[in-house]
Amino acid sequence: MRLTALWLAGLVCAGACRAAPPAPCQSITFEAQPFIVCTYSADNAGLKLVLSHPDGAPVGSFARLADWMDKTATPLTFAMNAGMYHEDRRPVGLYVQDGQEIAPLVTRAGPGNFGLVPNGVFWFENGKAGVTETGAFANQFDGALPANATQSGPMLVIDGALHPAFNPDGTSRKRRNGVGVSADGETIYFAISDVPVNFHTFARLFRDDLGVPNALFLDGTVSKIYSADLGRSEVGLTMGPIITVVAPQPSDH
Repeated sequence: MRLTALWLAGLVCAGACRAAPPAPCQSITFEAQPFIVCTYSADNAGLKLVLSHPDGAPVGSFARLADWMDKTATPLTFAMNAGMYHEDRRPVGLYVQDGQEIAPLVTRAGPGNFGLVPNGVFWFENGKAGVTETGAFANQFDGALPANATQSGPMLVIDGALHPAFNPDGTSRKRRNGVGVSADGETIYFAISDVPVNFHTFARLFRDDLGVPNALFLDGTVSKIYSADLGRSEVGLTMGPIITVVAPQPSDH
């Protein structure tokens, strides 16, 4: 009887007691420093770039974004600032949202982190994603831009190598966020440091821990994250472009 009961319990557990999949956002430690890494499939239908609110003004904050998403029955599950911007919140470099080019690609070197070439573009469409150095991106997508793209800089990892300007003893330490994509273009890793780090450490997180061949710096001083998994909705300076993941709209059936 006991063996039969255990066998039956095993059958039930086989269907109902499987471990739940890990939450997309996880707190991790890399070289004794804390980071948050959020992992999403490139074919996630809830993955979106957002800049402007329906009222025409920049979204600017996670609170405003979450309120908007709740009203459209697509609750916000993840968000992070997605690139550098001018004082009026316009993107500094290329920005394409849902097939509409809002700002053009910038190919020249310039001041600040954005202009520290090589810089690059994070893009996604049709279940594929990539982080591509700006020159290579211009050649790859000449005349046919991907449906969603945001340019930033500098590149953190370029074909498995760290950006040549990074110094392991670099003294510029800030909270930083960025994005990397797996070699097959199917998995996207968004990361943010929970303490100030230098570029070299942040780049090695992507290359050595996450194993991505290419990764892009998104921002520093304004870096913040919204994660329903972790109960985080950070506040601070008003943002420009934002990368989001929303829950799918409920079915009518």
